[in-house]
Amino acid sequence: MPKLSLSQAAKLTGKSKSTINRAVKTGKLSATRHEDGTYSIDPAELARAFDMEPHRGTKGSSEELEETRFLERIAALESMLDREREISADLKEDRDRWRQQATLLITDQRSTNFSSARWWPWRKRPL
Repeated sequence: MPKLSLSQAAKLTGKSKSTINRAVKTGKLSATRHEDGTYSIDPAELARAFDMEPHRGTKGSSEELEETRFLERIAALESMLDREREISADLKEDRDRWRQQATLLITDQRSTNFSSARWWPWRKRPL
């Protein structure tokens, strides 16, 4: 069986390249290093290090695993959406309170009687 690169191993395990590289550097995963700095990883060694099931002819278990991941992600996204809706409702409530307060302040300001105020304090009031 051909050897795998870091990218291929990452795709196969669902991990990131940095995780695979870290496993190689810490000795959890054995790999062959080439002169150009790349690694070759044996698929059996990859399965051993990351507790992967060997590939069988069926895709049933991987499809079930993928479906489970999708359902978990959907549940997480739905809870995030509910939280965002709560935040939005709180913000709308705050906005309405601020609008009401601003309206009251404007109304109070307009109710003062400016016609009796004098512009220049030393001038007399017109009769």
